[in-house]
Amino acid sequence: MEEKREAVRILSRLKSETGEEISSVLDLPVDVTVDKLQLICNALLKQDENVPYIFYVNEKEIKSTLGAALDEDKINIENVVDIVYQQQAVFRVRAVTRCTSSLPGHSEAVVSASFSPDGRHLASGSGDTTVRFWDVLTQTPVHTCHGHKHWVLCLAWSPDSKYVASGCKNGHIIVWDPDTGLQVGRTMLGHKKWVTALSWEPYHSNPECRRVASGSKDGDIRIWDVVLGQTLLTLAGHSKAVTCVKWGGSGLLYTSSQDCTVKVWRADDGALCRSLEGHAHWVNTLALSTDYILRTGPSDPVAGLHVDHSKKRELQLQALKRYEAVCGRGEERLVSGSDDFTLFLWQPERDKRPVARMTGHQQLVNDVKFSVDTRLIASASFDRSIKLWDGRTGRFITSLRGHVQAVYQIAWSPDSRLLVSGSADSTLKVWNMKTFKLEVDLPGHADEVFAVDWSPDGLRVVSGSKDKVLKLWHH
Repeated sequence: MEEKREAVRILSRLKSETGEEISSVLDLPVDVTVDKLQLICNALLKQDENVPYIFYVNEKEIKSTLGAALDEDKINIENVVDIVYQQQAVFRVRAVTRCTSSLPGHSEAVVSASFSPDGRHLASGSGDTTVRFWDVLTQTPVHTCHGHKHWVLCLAWSPDSKYVASGCKNGHIIVWDPDTGLQVGRTMLGHKKWVTALSWEPYHSNPECRRVASGSKDGDIRIWDVVLGQTLLTLAGHSKAVTCVKWGGSGLLYTSSQDCTVKVWRADDGALCRSLEGHAHWVNTLALSTDYILRTGPSDPVAGLHVDHSKKRELQLQALKRYEAVCGRGEERLVSGSDDFTLFLWQPERDKRPVARMTGHQQLVNDVKFSVDTRLIASASFDRSIKLWDGRTGRFITSLRGHVQAVYQIAWSPDSRLLVSGSADSTLKVWNMKTFKLEVDLPGHADEVFAVDWSPDGLRVVSGSKDKVLKLWHH
């Protein structure tokens, strides 16, 4: 009988993403599985229940065994191998598989649709000049809001879910109350051309939710007090149309423009901190690694925690805690997508040089989003593909192919395991991040899909189309 060969053993160390070591050197067999690593990690971290983790070695995910992720021939048993662990969401979002309702009502294309941060309301903006609110549970219309005189181009929910700001092609901004459907305060006038982007001040910076920033085709960014209906600051520095505005968690505003730059401003006094240059054409879109946390503020819709807004101080601390948990010891990361077919990854709080230049798309990049756990970046392009990148290094991971026309918008599920995309080919597609394959194909719209959003509680997806209809999708 031939002797059973002793499994090769490897000296290894478990580390968090931020580089903290949680173990001294471990002597592990090369065929140790992911499940065994989970048990070891939970034991070392003294977790009460079994928390799911993902493991990496040399930036490569361990999918079956440690040996399979390491190059077997190059294993040096003298060296200590670092295994990086990252916690995954304990809950699991199920892929939406069917359309539960079509919501007609708009008489022009639906340009934007988004769920409230607490997942309870849904708002849509259309070329018919109205903003509409829908009841998510009964899937029926609640309010139709008239006030704009031109196409409603963008919507933004305040982080406490109490208001929606909408901007139109006339340059007007109106704030609405989703409970009554009535306008709050007066119409905010000041932009000379259409409003392209809106972003509220984060809850942990100010729980009053009074300030909103807007970007316009006139090249200006304005910060408004929605109670007074007045401009507090005008930030002039871009020489062409502003395409995107993000209000970051550390008191900075990030704006992208057709002048090929991304600018970083201080929100308090409007001072320009730095200009991020590198793109060779219009910058279309921005995403922050903290987008989901800033969007949901103090509420954790997945855990079903709906907040009592009378306790503002407590909620502010809760929102700050959630924000810091995502940032860790690092800072917000920013990614920009452009008409020059490339993306750039930045650390905008401290450096005007990019961390990475991400190339591979064959046509303009229209949308980019960080996954909720900040591990992945997804970019959607007119080249009919979605590309996935490493959220820390910008390294290319894979392409998701299946759409037959331009991909307009993408949205992540709150557990970061699924991605939904809407396209000019009139379909939505749900992609699985474990297999990097198509999970579900969702036809149903009669024309191009302009808007998609995944509700913050993970239960449903909304899509808005040129066919004037909103569709809600469930599991």
